[in-house]
Amino acid sequence: MTKIIFVEDEPMLQKTLCDVLRKEGYDVKAAFDGVAGLELIKLEKPDLVLLDLILPKMDGFTVLKKMREDEETKDIPVMILTNLEGTFDVERVLELGATTYLVKANYELREVVEKIKKMLEK
Repeated sequence: MTKIIFVEDEPMLQKTLCDVLRKEGYDVKAAFDGVAGLELIKLEKPDLVLLDLILPKMDGFTVLKKMREDEETKDIPVMILTNLEGTFDVERVLELGATTYLVKANYELREVVEKIKKMLEK
């Protein structure tokens, strides 16, 4: 079963997207802050990480940077799901090795799920 880790501090979004992905047949685990998220990623070694950038304890930029520095997690695809729209933020996470960057406000849930499916097909 395909494993996804979702690191998101907004409870409603986390629950809703996790529920939808589980219905699609994915094994989804979630964390509410960057520190717990990074620990979960190292423990589970998922097929995909969905990562918010604005997180308590450790931001998404740092989580991504630490993932890329670790031999065991450096190749895991990361989809950024955030409300930060600044060009600098987009460039920064792509330089850090994010695979895809989505601005939450610009996508409906089903579109996000479709993008996740496409990423996992590769």
